[in-house]
Order: sequence, then C-alpha cells, then structure tokens
Amino acid sequence: MANVKNLKKDINFVLGDIIEAVYLYEMTTTGKPTEATNTLIDQAIAAFDGLIVKVNAKNVENKKAHFKQINIELEQVANQMVEKINAL
Repeated sequence: MANVKNLKKDINFVLGDIIEAVYLYEMTTTGKPTEATNTLIDQAIAAFDGLIVKVNAKNVENKKAHFKQINIELEQVANQMVEKINAL
C-alpha cells in the first residue's frame, strides 16, 4: 500500500523538520538545550510514536477514512508544535 508508505514518510518528515527547527532555535539563541526546547522535542517524539501506532493498527474497518483522519491529526499536531516554536 503506497498510501501507508507515504503517510509514514509524511509523519517522519514533518515531525523531523519540527525537531530540526527546535535544534536550530537552540543553536541560534542559547547554544544549549533549555527546559522548553526539551519539552517540545519530547512532545514531537510522543506525537510521532502515537501516529505511527495508529497507522499500524490492523483492526480498522474503513482504512481510507482512518488514514485521512491520521493525516488531519498530523496537520493539527504540526500546527500546534509550530505555534509553540514561534512562541519561544
């Protein structure tokens, strides 16, 4: 299923880019991790784990709707994380 493969790649790339943005913020401001940046990275990793578990769920009745919902959830999580990064 190419759709599942692409969804997993999207999750990996989006949340990976968010973590990279946090690292760039750290390097350009303090040069070291802070409590706030560590929290953001932990949240991104937790979101990644949660979304991958949902993608790998086997007992789904309507797969198309399930994957569409995961994609929407990824977008919501990413937007929330970007807002938190911008607030730093």
